[in-house]
Amino acid sequence: MRVVVPFAAERPKTRLDGVLSADERDAFARAMLRDVLAALEAAGHDPELLATAPVEVDVPVTVDERPLTEAVNAVLSETVAAGGEGVAVVMADLALATPATLDRLFAAEGDVVLAPGRGGGTNALLVRHPDFRVDYHGASIRDHRRIAADAGAAVTDLDSMRLSTDVDEPADLVEVLLHGDGESYDWLVEASFELDVTDGRVGVVREKPLD
Repeated sequence: MRVVVPFAAERPKTRLDGVLSADERDAFARAMLRDVLAALEAAGHDPELLATAPVEVDVPVTVDERPLTEAVNAVLSETVAAGGEGVAVVMADLALATPATLDRLFAAEGDVVLAPGRGGGTNALLVRHPDFRVDYHGASIRDHRRIAADAGAAVTDLDSMRLSTDVDEPADLVEVLLHGDGESYDWLVEASFELDVTDGRVGVVREKPLD
């Protein structure tokens, strides 16, 4: 199965600009990317990077400057629609992904397997149906269910805390500090982030200022 990891190589993670500088956002995004690639490789897969600009990683890289939806649909067209094997798309900011979690994704039955993200996104998917196409605009998980139904594809929703946790907002850093153990976790600790435990919801604090 072809395994693709999309990555916005230029100006990543802009919604973290309140807690990370531009250089820090780039470094943290690449730490998460390496965690995702390592988890996929440990699960026995050979991922390839679908990046908006050249990136130095130890996996094949395809540079595609088009928006995410167009770039992924091009992969689906040249692989699944052409009669080839299935395609898995795993987002690069799933810092909590583990080999065991990814095993569940690849073992799931169905023409289209969807791993919903919090807030309506689609954090990972597996496509075996030749007529399915993605649409990452808006509430993509709802749209992907509809697109699959229109194509007559059997859909499986994968309920996974680890795959539902994509790191976009400062509040998401809590999950990495609570449940992570890879480069992403180490990066946050080295950048002086720690949990802020109060009587209410757990947050994060940072002892050092932005660079």
